[in-house]
Amino acid sequence: MPRTMKALVLREHGDLDRLSLVHDEPVPEVKPGHVLVRVGASSFNYHDVFTVRGMPGIKVPLPVIIGLDLAGTIAEVGEGVCRWRAGDRVLVNPLNRAKGLMGEMLDGGMAEYPLGSPDQLIPLPDNVSFEQAAALPVAYGTAHRMLITHQTVKPGDKVLVLGASGGVGTASVLIAKLLGAEVIACASGAEKLARLKAIGADHVVDYRETDFSRWAIARYGKPQRRSDEGGVDVVINFTGGDTWVPSLKCIKRGGTLLVCGATAGHDPKEDLRYIWSFEIAVKGSNSFYDENLRALLDLVSSRRIEPVIDRVVPLEGAVEGLAAIRDRKVIGKIVVTP
Repeated sequence: MPRTMKALVLREHGDLDRLSLVHDEPVPEVKPGHVLVRVGASSFNYHDVFTVRGMPGIKVPLPVIIGLDLAGTIAEVGEGVCRWRAGDRVLVNPLNRAKGLMGEMLDGGMAEYPLGSPDQLIPLPDNVSFEQAAALPVAYGTAHRMLITHQTVKPGDKVLVLGASGGVGTASVLIAKLLGAEVIACASGAEKLARLKAIGADHVVDYRETDFSRWAIARYGKPQRRSDEGGVDVVINFTGGDTWVPSLKCIKRGGTLLVCGATAGHDPKEDLRYIWSFEIAVKGSNSFYDENLRALLDLVSSRRIEPVIDRVVPLEGAVEGLAAIRDRKVIGKIVVTP
């Protein structure tokens, strides 16, 4: 076992230039009741951008190795660990029950060897690659819980997805199609729209050129106060900001607005008239559980879904990969190999 490793370390909050690729970070000592994982692949989420910038109300213990999602092979097991052994392939749930999120409250996946707790580990099927598995936890776990655990989408529903080209967005498109929905994917740029069509979106809307709410009303009709005719059944909105009220305007009577984040602003202008007039259900969804990750691994293993990966980059190119997420220049996930 080497004594040092490569790792992407955040020492102070700010822009992405605050991240440093360190080549001589000490390999963590295996503690009793813990395992040391050799990373096969990790992946970024927009949450990592927030971690680097600093988030109001959340005190990140710096320095910290960032990165929530990872999959790999157990390198060593600590005293008292019985179920797992060196060589086991695993997906790591980033939520450590004692300390919080890896990559935020304790060192995460952008390294060669992170520590984990045995209760974070999920067996990785042999026919699921490290890259596929690393794409799953935050983005696909969130979408799976939002759509399947909460039973918010049924066959035939018209589902409009905002921010459809990112990690949660592409996951939502895939899962909504799996559930039998008619999917409208909203993104910007011809390349993103073409890729969303290729992964199964029924319709694509360039929100920079077309008002998505007006597009939905023109296609499906104006929502009616006294009937369930007109509008879409579900809008998936994890952007917030100035997309919030337009989302309300195109939802049918009795429809649902799903929210699991607010990448464009958490305090949007509100118009309560639409919520009561059209009996709209606003439903939040937060995080994910082992059951979501196991179900996703089964879906990938059985080839029912294929995680959308924009690119795979080495740890040396990780900062540039995270910059692409920050600048909305991705289609799916950025995966990093050590």
